[in-house]
Amino acid sequence: MHDSTPPGLRLALGSRPFRWLVQTGSTNDIARAWVAETPTLAQGAVVITDEQTAGRGRFARQWVAPPGSALLFSVIIRHQPASWVRLPLLGALAVAEALETLTTTPDLIGLKWPNDVQIAGRKVAGILAETDWQGTPPAAVLGIGLNVRIDFSTSDFAAQATSVEPALAVTVDRFALLATILARVDHWAARLGDPALIDAWQSRLTTIGQPVTARFIAADRDGDMITGVAEGVDTDGALLIRDSDGQTYRLLAGEVTLRSV
Repeated sequence: MHDSTPPGLRLALGSRPFRWLVQTGSTNDIARAWVAETPTLAQGAVVITDEQTAGRGRFARQWVAPPGSALLFSVIIRHQPASWVRLPLLGALAVAEALETLTTTPDLIGLKWPNDVQIAGRKVAGILAETDWQGTPPAAVLGIGLNVRIDFSTSDFAAQATSVEPALAVTVDRFALLATILARVDHWAARLGDPALIDAWQSRLTTIGQPVTARFIAADRDGDMITGVAEGVDTDGALLIRDSDGQTYRLLAGEVTLRSV
């Protein structure tokens, strides 16, 4: 922990192990180092920063937010590697459930496959799980970036991105919201292999039933493109897409965009 840790953060996190940094490159990198130096680090330990200068999302995309405008944190997850494929889904679901508590219209909150959290169709949070570390039990790092009060109204991203406060017309205590999200992470981390996780995540997916264009990210067909209808997901969270010839494709890693018909 940094000596300048805000008192409100200590209060919100209680006995949970955490490290706070005013500024850092990437909370995932700090969390990885923490795991390496502390093999017995507990499930649910969290690294949080007020400003991230080298944050990254899926496919190494940069995630930048001004100081005090977002929640930027990484959670240590202890679980067997067989279930790690579900970690990004867990993160998205936990954020969505926490945001639903802030509004009387929870239907505004949705998930774009696989793990983009949206409010009214615009992205508000991204998830990055990194899982190549060893330990007993094995450890993974779940990184979450949530826009709380970033103003996108005059930016090039106004149609694609949003923040919690303007989108839901609420004032947010960032640390209280963090505590709520972490409680949902804890809940689902204990149930990572439970079908209920996939059911709860799928019920919030806005992609199902929509015409889509998909690009595969996979060793055997990296970059391949298909168009079709997103018909559902399987038990690993892979998207099932049926093309115009009736053939069904399984997309476990890739990019999906909605298309007009």
